Amino acid sequence: MVERQAGAISASMEAGRRMADLPAPPLPRRFFERSPAEVAPDLLGNWLVRRLGRTWVVAQIVEVEAYLGEHDAAAHAARGRTPRTEVLYGPAGHAYLYLIYGRHVCLNVATEPAGRPGCVLLRALQPLRGTPAIRRRLARATAPDCELLSGPGRLTRGLALTREWNGHDLTHAGAFYLAASSGPRGRVLVTSRIGVTHAKDWPQRYYLADAPAVTRPRGPVLAERAAQSRPLGSAHTSARQG
Repeated sequence: MVERQAGAISASMEAGRRMADLPAPPLPRRFFERSPAEVAPDLLGNWLVRRLGRTWVVAQIVEVEAYLGEHDAAAHAARGRTPRTEVLYGPAGHAYLYLIYGRHVCLNVATEPAGRPGCVLLRALQPLRGTPAIRRRLARATAPDCELLSGPGRLTRGLALTREWNGHDLTHAGAFYLAASSGPRGRVLVTSRIGVTHAKDWPQRYYLADAPAVTRPRGPVLAERAAQSRPLGSAHTSARQG
């Protein structure tokens, strides 16, 4: 009995130590239980956290696109519920990863309450911590930091994210999650989405105006949103579900 208690205490202490080592707390599920058009700009400035070996990698989300569900002809959900899109119909805050062109994996996060498909595509991140681990993954020793996670395919390669992570819960702290940042974000610019053949004029691409990691083309800009001075995530979500 004593040995079992000691083991339980040791395991609890180890779990507490691991939690204390986390770079930031995760965004709560209620943050994602909204329209993709609301979640997408609010994600900007927040962080993606990834554990690569013994290294914590933290990268700021600087460019995203919203896909609005079954009525959005550019969205996978436009074809309805299929085995491929099952994650989108489940709880919000889960990763949706798929292959394009037979070689690039794209990372999305599911939004909306369960049963209503929507998602936000992460297009570019700005590394903040753990950059050497990303460089080793990409074998790009001399590339500027802003290029390492710029673009959906490079982003997933640099962070060792494959389709095996499809369905992963991004609201739970661990080896891969989305976190609330502790600082302000800059101005947000809005354009049409890139590389789509349907609904291509919809203004559902959002990026931080001053972030060098944003992909090109950067325009034409269709709208601008003012800088947000308060921390993202916690301040926003507390106003939504009590």
